[in-house]
Amino acid sequence: MENLLSIVTFIPALGALILGVFLRGDDEAANRNAKWLALIATSATFLISLFILAQFDPQNTGFQFVEEGEWLLGLQYKMGVDGISVLFVMLTTFMMPLVIAASWNVETRVKEYMIAFLLLETLMLGVFMALDLVLFYLFFEAGLIPMFLIIGIWGGANRIYASFKFFLYTFLGSVLMLVAMVAMFADAGTTDIPTLMKHSFGSESFSLLGIQIVGGMQTLMFIAFFASFAVKMPMWPVHTWLPDAHVQAPTAGSVVLAAILLKMGGYGFLRFSLPMFPVGSEVMTPLVLWMSAIAIVYTSLVALVQEDMKKLIAYSSVAHMGYVTMGIFAANQQGIDGAIFQMLSHGFISGALFLCVGVIYDRMHTREIDAYGGLVNRMPAYALIFMLFTMANVGLPGTSGFIGEFLTLMGIFQVNTWVAAIATSGVILSAAYALWLYRRVVMGDLIKESLKTITDMTGRERAIFAPLVVMTILLGVYPALILDVIGPSVEALISNYETALAASEDALQVASH
Repeated sequence: MENLLSIVTFIPALGALILGVFLRGDDEAANRNAKWLALIATSATFLISLFILAQFDPQNTGFQFVEEGEWLLGLQYKMGVDGISVLFVMLTTFMMPLVIAASWNVETRVKEYMIAFLLLETLMLGVFMALDLVLFYLFFEAGLIPMFLIIGIWGGANRIYASFKFFLYTFLGSVLMLVAMVAMFADAGTTDIPTLMKHSFGSESFSLLGIQIVGGMQTLMFIAFFASFAVKMPMWPVHTWLPDAHVQAPTAGSVVLAAILLKMGGYGFLRFSLPMFPVGSEVMTPLVLWMSAIAIVYTSLVALVQEDMKKLIAYSSVAHMGYVTMGIFAANQQGIDGAIFQMLSHGFISGALFLCVGVIYDRMHTREIDAYGGLVNRMPAYALIFMLFTMANVGLPGTSGFIGEFLTLMGIFQVNTWVAAIATSGVILSAAYALWLYRRVVMGDLIKESLKTITDMTGRERAIFAPLVVMTILLGVYPALILDVIGPSVEALISNYETALAASEDALQVASH
């Protein structure tokens, strides 16, 4: 099948175009049609993306399905996937039909809502497939716009503040990345990502404003890219936009944010930071590891004192992303395998947890933990599903959450035992906040009058959770599904990284003196 990647990327945009041009009116029939069209477009995208997975050869560590051409102003249009990006494409196409199905209760400006999500899907898929710097940057930045609108128009009471905070944080981080991209083009003479991955940027140390820059140009470029990806992840201390964005976003917006958008930061580290700036990565690794360890402990403690369910899960997301950055910069097979596994697994688990909050929010219109209690008496099916994802979030063996955390901790233990010890305490803290939330919301006697008529999950809600339950348990008992696909590409990434470091050994020896 020719141009498979472009077809998968642009089907949602085509759906958005059809919605925008042909669907008229704002009555009930038009709204229903908008929802069905969005569901069909995202489902078709998922089904066609299965062809990519079916034809993908994990043993080939290069880019596959590569499409090349020129577009506007002589810029390169180049798409491709490798073992690291193909599963992020699958995660995106898998989650989006569930996100649309979870939006079935939206009443206001339904057509515009669906268009925003369809465009967002196209832009997210573009990020994972782009093999050109300019193309990557356009997809990466344009993805801010639909999300900004989703939070700002369909969000909660404080939505304007949250949407601007989200936009400004992520945009300011990316300005530095743009400067670095211009410098890369000036140095390498190309914007082609596979070529840049083989290009060795200058790593000779020099002095800037009286400060010795160890690793030279590579370190400066690493910091510029790091600014953008760290905000996107988000890493401590630039994580403060995330809880606000989550609390104000509609349920579907929170699911996309947690399941897919945060993963772009981790993907960026794997695609740009390690392969293109190995010396810069090596110089900055201790800082990143300690930032990750602080994130895991600090945000877990902050999660413990939250009154709002969404805020608690948002802080738990920041803690889980701490394991990801730690695994990536351990720069060994277990660490990076674990980091990618953790990102994919977190996509299913955190997405499901935000959907769990959405289920009771739709009924009670409050996210305050104190407003609930004893739900198990009226909602046994809900209690069971919430329990499963709570345990997966804690990292219970047998769920996908365990594999990612275990592998990243194995990887980091080989590099820095102190960081590993501190990070491991996060496992205990995550059990504390997750189980405490579950106990207060679900367990106990049903005392509150307002909850006595609450109904259990509908067929539609159960259908949305079913694929997430299957993936969480399947990956927990059979992690080879992911590890076999990413293994060879991760191995190639690490061997290239180590070769590049060995080649610039002199720069690092100077650094150590």
